[in-house]
Amino acid sequence: MAEQTEIMVYTQALEKTYEIGDGKLQVLKDINLQIPKGKFVAICGSSGSGKTTLLNIIGGIDRPTKGKIVVNGQDLTVQDEDYLSDFRCNNVGFVFQAYNLVSTLTVAENVAFPMEWTRKPDQEIEKRVKELLKNVGLENRANHFPSQLSGGEQQRVAFARALANDPELILADEPTGNLDVKNAQKIVQVLQFLKSQGKTVIVSTHDVQIRELADLVFCLEEGKLAGNHE
Repeated sequence: MAEQTEIMVYTQALEKTYEIGDGKLQVLKDINLQIPKGKFVAICGSSGSGKTTLLNIIGGIDRPTKGKIVVNGQDLTVQDEDYLSDFRCNNVGFVFQAYNLVSTLTVAENVAFPMEWTRKPDQEIEKRVKELLKNVGLENRANHFPSQLSGGEQQRVAFARALANDPELILADEPTGNLDVKNAQKIVQVLQFLKSQGKTVIVSTHDVQIRELADLVFCLEEGKLAGNHE
């Protein structure tokens, strides 16, 4: 195994089972992963193969039923909810397929929100919001509300918000899944930018363009890792 400091995500015999009524549904089975820092990783697999669950466990949103998950040197398996909440806020940027923007906040306020949560100074927040919106090509939309934006624009705002606290790890769940070709292309450009910045980016996707960007591709089949290739 490579030096722990060079590994962003390490899983060992990871499993996740949900209890549904009287039955059980095993979503992840014996997942052993090593993702080096600074790599762009695509996770592919059909719907229901466990991609979202794996991303949620890597990001500390969900917990494994068995096994170990270490992210950026921290063993998340043994931590309590308060620790995980702080860890997510400072180390991980999430982008969800459904955008998850706050409808009552403007674009600028949505992007500022994670920085306000970590009590950054107002001037620093204002400067960072402008910089992030410029990076995703939406500086002219700062005072609009999510309902006034297209789906593609909302997704770019979601990326800007995910980058607010400058996390080392970006997780994106089917970021182009709801978008047409033109808007998907703009998201691919944002991902290319993140790759050039040396971020560790893990994307679950069916999008061929995103897979072509990846340094590593992992495929899930019925909750099992079906091999990977560089």
